[in-house]
Amino acid sequence: MIYKLKIPKTVPVTIQWIVRLWIIYFMIFTLFRVATVFLFRPLNIPISSLFPSFWLGFQYDAKWIAILLLPIALLSVRPKFSPFYSEKNKQWWSYYLAFTTLVVLFFFGADFGNFSYNHTRINASALNFAEDPLISFKMLWQSYPMVWIVLALVVAVIMLSRLFKKTHVNVMKKNTQEDIVYKRRWHAVAIIFLAWSVFGIFSFTPLKWKKAFEFNDNFKSYVALNPLQNFFTTLRFRSPSFDEAKAKQYFPVIADLLQLDSVNRTSNSYERMIEPGSRSLESRPNIVLVVGESFSMYKSSMAGNPLNTTPYFKGLCDNGIFFDRCFSATFGTARGVFAILTGIPDVQLSKFSSRNPEAINQHTIINSFEEYNKFYFLGGSSEFNNFAGLLKNIDSIHIYQDGSYKSPQLNVWGISDKNLFLEANNVLKQQQKPFFAIIQTADNHRPFSIPEEDKDFEKRSMNADTLKKYGFESLEEFQAFCYSDYCFKKFIEEAKKQFYFNNTIFIFTGDHGVEGDAGEMYPLAWTANRLSDEHVPLLFYAPALLPPQKRSEVVSQIDILPTLAGMIHQSYINSTLGRDLLTTKNKKDAAFIIHHDEGNIGVITDDYYFIKNIRINKEELVSVKSSQLNLSPGQQDSVKHSLSALTSAIYETAKWMLVNNKKLKGE
Repeated sequence: MIYKLKIPKTVPVTIQWIVRLWIIYFMIFTLFRVATVFLFRPLNIPISSLFPSFWLGFQYDAKWIAILLLPIALLSVRPKFSPFYSEKNKQWWSYYLAFTTLVVLFFFGADFGNFSYNHTRINASALNFAEDPLISFKMLWQSYPMVWIVLALVVAVIMLSRLFKKTHVNVMKKNTQEDIVYKRRWHAVAIIFLAWSVFGIFSFTPLKWKKAFEFNDNFKSYVALNPLQNFFTTLRFRSPSFDEAKAKQYFPVIADLLQLDSVNRTSNSYERMIEPGSRSLESRPNIVLVVGESFSMYKSSMAGNPLNTTPYFKGLCDNGIFFDRCFSATFGTARGVFAILTGIPDVQLSKFSSRNPEAINQHTIINSFEEYNKFYFLGGSSEFNNFAGLLKNIDSIHIYQDGSYKSPQLNVWGISDKNLFLEANNVLKQQQKPFFAIIQTADNHRPFSIPEEDKDFEKRSMNADTLKKYGFESLEEFQAFCYSDYCFKKFIEEAKKQFYFNNTIFIFTGDHGVEGDAGEMYPLAWTANRLSDEHVPLLFYAPALLPPQKRSEVVSQIDILPTLAGMIHQSYINSTLGRDLLTTKNKKDAAFIIHHDEGNIGVITDDYYFIKNIRINKEELVSVKSSQLNLSPGQQDSVKHSLSALTSAIYETAKWMLVNNKKLKGE
């Protein structure tokens, strides 16, 4: 047993205890790393390939164990602060160890929850949700067995605290009072070893967080990292930053992408006035923009998923302008909504731009819809993720949220999506002026609640293997996705009864996708490179106004507002990266994607997905049409060079725009 470990009596008792504590903490860290591999290892990664991750993980663990134990080693240089000096000292150091153990176990527990949902280690982005503690707690309470989780955490801390005390008692038993000596050279050795561990054990170069990403594989990197290392390192990424020189350097690339005219190119300005085109609608149609929670394309009927989850919505797509290759810029509701409303990919690391005072003031094309009444409907609270702050950029917007409705609350996210649509319809049908309405759904999210009142919704059952094969982690997730289709149907059927329907453009898209196995529907890259995280449907539905089209070019969330504005007979100012998908000729089909946690940025085109890393020298080019990249080495280099420049150009420009695309004067 650990507490019976034999250590020479010539070693001071404090150091003997520290050695035992080090071994206990090492076993805790290793156990959690093994559990991560056991629970989350992709089938295509053999365990033998993870040995380098475990070695690097040992170095990270040694660093954090040293951080926990250094206070004992340092303070015990003076005997009166030693845990063996008095009973009072023993008690205080026991409290300290109980607290540090609670912190360690809390981070590992939170990391497991984050890994099961986001497939990444917990990082400083978690603080985005800590800023909405009540809503976040309710979501956790309604989604997970929190009583058992907290109880397990408390029991684990108590058991480990007893183990720490037992090792203390055992050290005392093995050493007589005469043996309890304080030899400073031993303390010096312990302090040097722990300090070396903090620097990088068995290394003469500092142990860097980014070293984990040199494995060129997300899972291998996360096996190496522990949640403490990942969380505290990424804290420094929570402030917006940009390099104006780099933004200027890449301006010609962006000018080509946006097809800017000579005036813009001369002045290095992204701001352009767009005049109405010959095909713009003079009927001043209403706009209803539906942002569907986790509306992942590969899980839908439009992707050919055999589970046929969205048959009604597929029917809408067959009768509208449907883009089957639309991508969000990243994963996350707050980031998705921000990108849609501003036209800027939210490239801010570890903090949502909706939460950043420096980035929240943004120009939005919605303000160009003059003499339109503007509405925002959300089943829950707009304070969550500071949607309310983002919406303040829209002039005279009417916000409907928790407390605005007659319908009963369903869960932490407020009223059900069906009732949200019906309540929104009740407001919209009373409008005498054109309106621009945003409806943001939430039920396709944990805790995946479906109201008892919706008796006509069929809860189909499916075995676990079938669900997993076609991209679903649980029956509850599958049923919630099907429920989204039910809600869309209820909304459109009710809207068709209203006078506003024939002069309204309905836009449906997702805030983001969800990572999962898309292999039955798409080539390898969609799963292996996590394109399923961002792939969402995009539909412009107005059967009386827009002839149906099936579009398969790559487009982005940020293109939605410019495309909408181009449909209306009015001028508008576009100062960001979005483009009108229907009127731009000879455009370069491309969508920018960022995976913040790994530091991967990239561009997807009609043929390829290019990825590079902002922290290490890593580039990858994969085909999105097949499992093989059928290019010669020279062709690969050419494509990589072009897409690398475009990727960096969008990234650096987006960073600049987050801070500089301010709301225009007079808006």
